[in-house]
Amino acid sequence: MSNSLFRRKNISNILAEGSDDAHGGGGLKRVLTVKDLTFFGIAAILGAGSFSSLGFAVFNGGPGVVILFIITAIACAFTAFCYSEFASRIPVAGSAYTYAYASFGELFAWVIGWALIMEYSIGNIYVAYSWSDYFTSFLEKLHIHLPQYLSTSYMEAKHAIERGTDNVGILDAWNNSHKIFSLRIIFDLPALVINMLITYLVYRGVKESKNFSNAMVILKLAVVGLIILVGGYLVLSNGLTSNWIPKNTDGIKSFMPNGFGGVMAAVASVFFAYIGFDAVSVMAEESKNPQRDLPKSMIYSLVICTVIYILLTLVLSGAVDYKNFEGIGDPLAFIFEKQNLNVGWMQFLVSICAVVAMTSVLLVFQMGQPRIWMSMSRDGLLPPAFQKLHHEFKTPSFATIITGLVVGIPILFTDKTFVLDFTSIATLFAFVLVCGGVLLIPRKEKVAGKFNMPFINGKFIFPGIVIGSIILLSTLGNNFFGNKIDFSKEKRTDALASIIAVKSFDTASIANNFENALLLENKSDTVFKDLKDSVAKRTTAADKIAFAQKYISNENTEQSRTMKVSMIVFWLLMLGLAVLSFLKNYSLIPLLGVASCLYLLTGMTLANWLWFGAWLGLGLIVYFLYGYKKSKLAGENEGL
Repeated sequence: MSNSLFRRKNISNILAEGSDDAHGGGGLKRVLTVKDLTFFGIAAILGAGSFSSLGFAVFNGGPGVVILFIITAIACAFTAFCYSEFASRIPVAGSAYTYAYASFGELFAWVIGWALIMEYSIGNIYVAYSWSDYFTSFLEKLHIHLPQYLSTSYMEAKHAIERGTDNVGILDAWNNSHKIFSLRIIFDLPALVINMLITYLVYRGVKESKNFSNAMVILKLAVVGLIILVGGYLVLSNGLTSNWIPKNTDGIKSFMPNGFGGVMAAVASVFFAYIGFDAVSVMAEESKNPQRDLPKSMIYSLVICTVIYILLTLVLSGAVDYKNFEGIGDPLAFIFEKQNLNVGWMQFLVSICAVVAMTSVLLVFQMGQPRIWMSMSRDGLLPPAFQKLHHEFKTPSFATIITGLVVGIPILFTDKTFVLDFTSIATLFAFVLVCGGVLLIPRKEKVAGKFNMPFINGKFIFPGIVIGSIILLSTLGNNFFGNKIDFSKEKRTDALASIIAVKSFDTASIANNFENALLLENKSDTVFKDLKDSVAKRTTAADKIAFAQKYISNENTEQSRTMKVSMIVFWLLMLGLAVLSFLKNYSLIPLLGVASCLYLLTGMTLANWLWFGAWLGLGLIVYFLYGYKKSKLAGENEGL
C-alpha cells in the first residue's frame, strides 16, 4: 500500500493529457509575453494583501515589518525558481497540485490540492471581508450609513470585546445589535452579498481577457502610486516621521516596538500579501515561451511588489501610530480619514478603486478553485460531479456552487485573523512541498533558450550555512538556543495571571498576593525585576492590578510557547536537511527555498497549527474513503 500511496504521474503522460490546468482544457493559445505574465503576477500579488492585510501587519510588527517583507520576498524568490523549474519540465497550465503528482506522488498531490482550497476559497473569505470594509467606507462618503452590526463579523466583535477593545465601530456593533434569545445578530452583510454575486457571475461564465487584466494592474499601480506620493508628502511635511520610531508598551522608542517577535507575529499578514505570485505558473500553457518567460515574470513581479509594499508600509506606519491599525480592514483608505491625514477626496478615491480592484481578485480566485477541483476529479480523486459542465454556460457548475458555499457559509462564523492565518499556513506548506519536489526529480541537461535553474551543489555549502548559523546565534544571540528550550518565563507569567484572575478576594488582597508572588521570583530575572519595580510605583491596589493585567495581556504566552517549539522543530529539520544535502548532493536553491518557507512557518500560532492539522486530517479521511480507490492510477505503478 505504501508504494501505491506515492504513485506518480509520468511527466510524459501529463504533457500528453494537457488537461491538468486551471482552465479545464488543453489546446490553449500561446499568446502571453513576459510583459503580460509580469502584469498578471502583479495583478495576483497586488490585490487583497496590499489593500487589506497591510494594516494587520503594521499593527503587529510596527514600522519594522518592512524587514519581514524583504525576508518573505526572498523566500518567494527561491520558490519562484522552483516553480519555474517545474514549468520548464511540465509546460502545461500547471499548479502545485500537478507538480506534486509528478515528484512526490499521489498522496502529497492530494494534500496540496486540499491545501489549495484554503488558498483560493478560504482566502477569498478574507478578500470578501476587506471588500466589505472598503465598500462601507465608500458608502460613508456618500452619507449612506450601514449599521455596524451588519458590516462586522460576529467572531471579530466577540474577540475584540473579550480583549477590552476601545474600537468605536466594534463597540457600536456589539452594543446596538439585536438579539435572538442570547445570540447577538452581528454579521458582515456586504461580504455575503458580494460572494453571492461573484458565485453567480462565475456560474454564468466570466472570462477575463489579458487586456482587461493589464488595465486593472495599471489602475491599481496608479492608485497605489498616488497613495505613496500623497501620503508620503503629508508624512514628511507634517512632521510625522516620529511614528517610524514609536514608543512600545514600556515607553521606549523602537523601529520594532514589539521586538522581532512582534515582527514575526505578522508573518501571516505579510505572506498573505504575496499570495498569488505562483498563479503565473498556471499560465504556462498560454505563454509563448514558458521555459524562458515564467521565471523572468515571477522575479520581476516579486521585485516590483516588494518595493511597493515597503513604501506603503512606511507611509502607513508614518501617517498613523501603528497601534491604531487594530481591526482595520481598509488601511489605505483609513490613513486619509478625518482623524488621521484628513484628505477626504483620497479616502473616496481609494475606496472606489479598492472595491473595483478587489472585485477582480474575488472573481479570479473564485474561478480558480472550481478548476482545481476539476483537475482532481479528472484524476479520479474527487467525484465526477466536480468536472460536470453546465450544458449552456460550459462552466463547472457543481464545483462553482460548492465553492460559493465554502466561501459564503464561514463568513457567518469566522473573522479576519483566523482566515488570514489559515490561508497563509496552507500556502506556505504548499510552497515547502514545491521546493522539496525539485529536490526529488532527476537533474536535466541544460537546453539553450529554456529556463535552466542554476545547479549549485549544496553538499558543503548548505551544511556550512546551517552550522555557521547555529554557531553565530549561539555566540551572539544572547543565549538564543537556551531561551528556546526554557519555558519558565511562560509558566511564571501564567502563574501570575492566575493570581490576578482570582475573584474571591478583594482588590487589596489580590494586589498583595500578586506582589508577594513577584518577590518570590529570582532576583536575577531582569524581566520580573522590572515588573516588580513598575508595580511598586503604583500607589493604589486597583492601579497595581490594572498595570499587571496590561502586562500579562501583552505577554502572549501561548504564542511564545508555540514559536519556541516551532523554532526547535525548524532547527532539527535544518540539521536533517544538512545531512541529506551532504549525502545526496542536493541543489542549493531549492534547499534555501525549503529552509526560508519553513522559517516563515515558525511565526504561526498554535491555533493555526491545530486548525491546519484538523483540515489535513479531514482531507486524508476523504482521500482514503474515495480518492485512493477511485484514482486513475489505482493498481498502476508509474514512475518518472
